[in-house]
Amino acid sequence: MRKLHLALLPALLLAFALGLSACGGGGESDEDKIVATIETAATSTDPAVCDETQTISFMEQTSGSSGKDAEKECEEETKSEDDNPDSVTVSEVEIDGDSATANAEFKGGTFDAQTLELALVEDEGDWKLDELAGFAKFDAEGLVASFAEQIEKEPGIDPETASCFVEGIEGLSDSELESVIVENNTEVFGEIAETCE
Repeated sequence: MRKLHLALLPALLLAFALGLSACGGGGESDEDKIVATIETAATSTDPAVCDETQTISFMEQTSGSSGKDAEKECEEETKSEDDNPDSVTVSEVEIDGDSATANAEFKGGTFDAQTLELALVEDEGDWKLDELAGFAKFDAEGLVASFAEQIEKEPGIDPETASCFVEGIEGLSDSELESVIVENNTEVFGEIAETCE
């Protein structure tokens, strides 16, 4: 059971934080590059793009690991097409020098019906995701459903334990659910796991 709550969060976060392809192209504006980067983040399966288009800070935030371990986790998760969204709509792009923010609304996949607030930085002409800043639109029910689906996929979890874990997640407040994603707060999963053992 302990393996479940430790492995669940990185799997969910990295489903979003898939490697991003480089967004070159002579005539593209910075806004075009940012939009292309975020759209590609949801669909890329090329592990090489993790280093090319994400900062270490972003990889650490979304994996819960540090340094090279975070990069390795990103590369492993990027290879999988599981839980990719059907589409991503980017809006509210604001650029301030070499930093920017944007909102990304997801249809399908792990973050279906969620709109995430993202921070990016410019690095030698390319834009990289630097921080998952929060939710512009938060759908608690949808996020719980994503967690439940992920739990059901975990090998070796008996149905009774899985049901207990899902019930525990359903009992979390919106702020606790958001903190799982934004602050990498796995403690709530640990507490649920203890009650289900």
